[in-house]
Amino acid sequence: MNGLSWGGFALNLAWAAATALAVMLATFAVAVRGGVHRIVDVAWGLAFAAVAVVSCAASAGEGDTGRRVLVTALTAVWGLRLAAHIARRGRGHGEDPRYENLLARAPGSRNLYALRKVYLLQAALVWLVSLPVQAAQYIPAPMTGFAAAGGVLWAVGLFFEAGGDAQLARFKADPANKGRLMTRGLWSWTRHPNYFGDFCVWWGLFLISCDSAAAAAACVVSPLVMTLLLTRGSGKALLERHMSERPGYADYAARTSGFFPRPPRERR
Repeated sequence: MNGLSWGGFALNLAWAAATALAVMLATFAVAVRGGVHRIVDVAWGLAFAAVAVVSCAASAGEGDTGRRVLVTALTAVWGLRLAAHIARRGRGHGEDPRYENLLARAPGSRNLYALRKVYLLQAALVWLVSLPVQAAQYIPAPMTGFAAAGGVLWAVGLFFEAGGDAQLARFKADPANKGRLMTRGLWSWTRHPNYFGDFCVWWGLFLISCDSAAAAAACVVSPLVMTLLLTRGSGKALLERHMSERPGYADYAARTSGFFPRPPRERR
């Protein structure tokens, strides 16, 4: 349970940091050229996929092959799906209001301000949140029930995230729903099926690293940080401030769980 190739893992931390930084800097260059910084949201998923692939290549011969392939595939599938979804959603739109509001406060160059406040910060978060993916590559012991449980939790998360995104996309595609709240399907069980899905995905990837007690202790900060981002940071809290302005939100919030899914309460 304690096996972890610390030398390889330590070196991989540098490789992962360089990979995340490279993806974000390349995205910054594209954003400056195009004048729209919202594409950084596409790079978020791509950066995780890139870190997983680089870590898998760097760990060849050190960790259990099955675990390396599993954690790399799960991370890449999640990251590429998310990137494709956000790219489709943002096609044809201008700057995201979140970034427009942020850049309006820039004391000097808007682009350099975005580089510091968005791109470099997201590169650091990718590196930190992906620690379980990196560490799992360097555990030599065969997989146990932790890996199986992690894979199941990841699958539950992808179902909620991808299913919620697809349901919302179909809802918004109908002009009759403009300005209305999505309250059906998975959105009737939780107000944030996509964020709950992210929560499950990253706790699932963490469980895969729990075949090593040392790796689990070193990496538990990662799913905790992701949980805070989803519930208190740029996820649930920020979105609900926007959703609360829509008609019917109070009734929807009273009937529907704020995060963890449960059957909707009956209308009073």
